[in-house]
Amino acid sequence: MKDRVDSLLSSFMEQVTARHEGESEYLQAVQEVAQDVLTIEKASHAYTRARVLERLSEAERVISFSVIWEDDAGEVQINRGWRVQQSSLLGPYKGGLRWVPDLSPSVVKFLAFEQAFKNALTGLPLGAGKGGADFDPSGRSAAEIARFATAFMTALARHIGPETDVPAGDIGVGEQELGLMTRVWMQHSGRWGGVLTGKPVALGGSALRAEATGYGLIYFSAAMVQAAGDTLEGKRVAVSGRGNVSRHAARKAIVQGARVVTMSGRDGLWSAPDGFTHDALDWLLVAEGDAAYSPPKALGLRFEEGASPWASDCDIALPCATQNEIGLDDARALTDNGCRFLAEGANMPVTRDAAEHLSAAGVVQAPGKAANAGGVAVSGLEMQQNAGFTRWSAGRVDECLREIMCDIHDRLTSERQSCCTQGGGTDYRRAANVAGYRRLAEAMIAAGPTG
Repeated sequence: MKDRVDSLLSSFMEQVTARHEGESEYLQAVQEVAQDVLTIEKASHAYTRARVLERLSEAERVISFSVIWEDDAGEVQINRGWRVQQSSLLGPYKGGLRWVPDLSPSVVKFLAFEQAFKNALTGLPLGAGKGGADFDPSGRSAAEIARFATAFMTALARHIGPETDVPAGDIGVGEQELGLMTRVWMQHSGRWGGVLTGKPVALGGSALRAEATGYGLIYFSAAMVQAAGDTLEGKRVAVSGRGNVSRHAARKAIVQGARVVTMSGRDGLWSAPDGFTHDALDWLLVAEGDAAYSPPKALGLRFEEGASPWASDCDIALPCATQNEIGLDDARALTDNGCRFLAEGANMPVTRDAAEHLSAAGVVQAPGKAANAGGVAVSGLEMQQNAGFTRWSAGRVDECLREIMCDIHDRLTSERQSCCTQGGGTDYRRAANVAGYRRLAEAMIAAGPTG
């Protein structure tokens, strides 16, 4: 069986690589899905005839544009922007906008490809897209960010709309930036601003959108741990990053009785051997500059320059920073220090060899396309609120989010019966790929050979 899978995978990836040469992140994402679903495709005459995976691996549209804006010194600046409209099989294109200086077409395409499977798992009528620009907002003034946001949305506005493509935020694009771009889109289109999700509540945003990815990560983690016959209570949780996903995941984990023992940044690690308190988390999230490296003793924190969260004793690892942040050495450190569960708050944060090591060691792993789907889930709920000209309470949104994340978990465990077992439990990585693929494949078949 393994020889057949290897042969199918080699042949398929040879074709994809020829069309996307040098796009390493994108090819990594496609290969991780292909190795799990090619046998599913070949077992179905309809799927094989429709060439489902090959079609899913090609975006319906890739939009590239320049963003011309003026900095505070009056100098003209030029950035590159992209929007990858990956799949409209299940609904309007849906996915975030990322502003980071090293953004590339390969990264945007990998994110859009992952988004298709993630959105399919939510059960909501959402297609998939992703976009952004190679712009670094750090160190820029509020006026510069506003000018860039205006220029970016002016270039993008003609390609999006509430029934066609509904972007959201991502790294570097928060509520403030989404509010600025919402205003620009409304001026451009002459319509009310339901085209972006994650926008301020005053402009039609949803309660809990900022918290959704982190909260959803903990809801999924709790379901995964419960399926193994345990609970989050008292578990030591290592979190990477201290951005939006990290902070809300840490907060929800503390509320649910877990002990968050790490958060991290580019320069090192903040550790709390006895677990972060709410006060310690509050301090860390506002601490800036050199002050962040000298926590008040009363908070029970210490800063370790250059250290990694994956060398810490933990029961659960939550990588929430960026792609490929856990390599093989990190995976070995996690297993040496007793890690039993890993749930991805970031997209594709674990390299292939690291994932294989963790799997061989019996670590239960939840991929980002399932575990961090809470953000897009609440984006879908925001679209529903906008379409109905209504606003839901935070309690209602939170309950819907919890139900969606538990439904995703149940959808993955149901795949265990057919193909996705690991050590008597669910192989969540494969189950997520297979379950997402099945929903997309059925939609493709229903749409006809060229749909």
